[in-house]
Amino acid sequence: MSAAVRIALTVNGAPREAEAEPRVHLCDFLRHGLGLTGTHMGCEHGVCGACTVLLDGESVRSCLTLAVQARGRSVTTIEGVARPDGTLHPIQEALAASHGLQCGYCTPGVVMTLIELERELAGRPADEATVRRALAGNLCRCTGYQGIVDAALSVLNAAAQEAAQ
Repeated sequence: MSAAVRIALTVNGAPREAEAEPRVHLCDFLRHGLGLTGTHMGCEHGVCGACTVLLDGESVRSCLTLAVQARGRSVTTIEGVARPDGTLHPIQEALAASHGLQCGYCTPGVVMTLIELERELAGRPADEATVRRALAGNLCRCTGYQGIVDAALSVLNAAAQEAAQ
């Protein structure tokens, strides 16, 4: 068994630190080492997308990323997307309004994926094909995806409209 190492990183804008063995995955480190249980562990093979977090702004599967790989970097989890006053992120609000969530297991990964897409679009409008392509790595067994796609389009295109004005 290998010795634990100290892992210091920024999580949701705050410096965090804990010990973990070098073989511990980022998802387990977040959940068990830091107590951030919003990131869900699904398939543990990087296929379902439930464990998606942003590492330096890029989506990664935290079930495939070692915690030591995040040392000194910035991680954003679902706990970090709401506003400081507790107001949900517009994507979260739109998912609720469009019936884009049911059991909620995939929701954290879907939200993180859509936040990355919003950043990548940088105020440009999105179409259904773009949203579906972005979500291709997020499996949802409950919604049938249309509510998720509708929610994403409403937020992304509203942002594009605001940017154009």
